[in-house]
Amino acid sequence: EVQLVESGGGLVQAGGSLRLSCAASVFTFDDYAMGWFRQAPGKEREGVSCISNADGTTQYADSVKGRFTISTDNAKKTVYLQMNSLKPEDTAVYYCAAVSVILWDSCRVSDFTPMGYWGKGTLLTVSS
Repeated sequence: EVQLVESGGGLVQAGGSLRLSCAASVFTFDDYAMGWFRQAPGKEREGVSCISNADGTTQYADSVKGRFTISTDNAKKTVYLQMNSLKPEDTAVYYCAAVSVILWDSCRVSDFTPMGYWGKGTLLTVSS
């Protein structure tokens, strides 16, 4: 079974930067698409950015384009989310998810559910 462990959340001022990490315990990292999702209080979980480990295809939500960058280190089986120019509206619990690249189509929660795997989340708070 795939296990995902996020780290790197915390408190940062608006305009600041932070990098989230997600370490995956998978047999073949290249067989998976990885995604970062977030859920703010009172809101639905939404896709932030996703990447296919098979071919490197990336997707970003419009709200983070130009500010966030997703990347992977295949040797470490880790996916990162570099977040720059943070805004208070980026405050949320950030979740890492993985799904077989065969099943992946887009950076939506529905693409990673129910056949995907999810971490427990890490909280990012951006103060104004």
